[in-house]
Amino acid sequence: MTARTTTAIRLTPRVGVVMVLAAFLGVVAFFWPFVVAPGKFGSHYAPPLIFGVLLILVLCVVLSEIAEGGIDSKALAMLGVLSAVNAALRPLGAGTAGIETVFFVLVLAGRVYGPGFGFTLGCTSLFASALITGGVGPWMPYQMFGCAFVGMLAGFLPHATGRREVLLLAVYGSLSGYLFGFLLNLSFWPFALDPNSSIAYLPGLPFTEQWQRYIAFDIATSLGWDTGRAVTNFICILLAGPAVLTTFRRAARRARFRAPVRFATPERLRRSGPEQG
Repeated sequence: MTARTTTAIRLTPRVGVVMVLAAFLGVVAFFWPFVVAPGKFGSHYAPPLIFGVLLILVLCVVLSEIAEGGIDSKALAMLGVLSAVNAALRPLGAGTAGIETVFFVLVLAGRVYGPGFGFTLGCTSLFASALITGGVGPWMPYQMFGCAFVGMLAGFLPHATGRREVLLLAVYGSLSGYLFGFLLNLSFWPFALDPNSSIAYLPGLPFTEQWQRYIAFDIATSLGWDTGRAVTNFICILLAGPAVLTTFRRAARRARFRAPVRFATPERLRRSGPEQG
């Protein structure tokens, strides 16, 4: 008896290579303050805009490769439903003490349906949410990319079952809440404070000093907000995780993603019904 897979989107070797390159470009885009000084391209705001456009192009390439690699109509329908659910959940918490209600569904779906599905769901969820809440801006590509990797990494977590799996996902959800905030702050840190501040970005400093300034900035300005996100993820996954995981896996078994298509032979057609004269 063969084990049934719940992977909704198949990752071909070519898609894997594209996602690795996307990860590298994403790291460069997030850590641009340590790579490109503001004003390098003629404007202090040019680097985040340039890297934001680059992230959009990279996401388009990755999504097109994933679609070509194998996403069927059932996986596409599931993607649409969960994207709509996440887009509806996000306004319920965002903006209040860092509470974010979008991540726990993203983590659980990435766990059940695989890294390719998690990556795609992270992109589509944030895009749909931005359209609904009017949150479209230069920060949106960074949010999409950050959520895409939260969902993707959930699909790569080690094997676990029962309570250990739920606890593993809850801990990962909590850590991803901190990581998401840490990365997003990098995109605007050079413009957030007076240059004379001891935690502001200062072009020309050695990497170690620059890094210490950013760590101090992140702790001083975002630690409380990120903690709210991390605690929300942990509690939501711990409480709702077992039921949601069961629902997702039941849906995956019934959908039978990427099941092989078999055509009936003429003999079988004749046996199954009366002959047509």
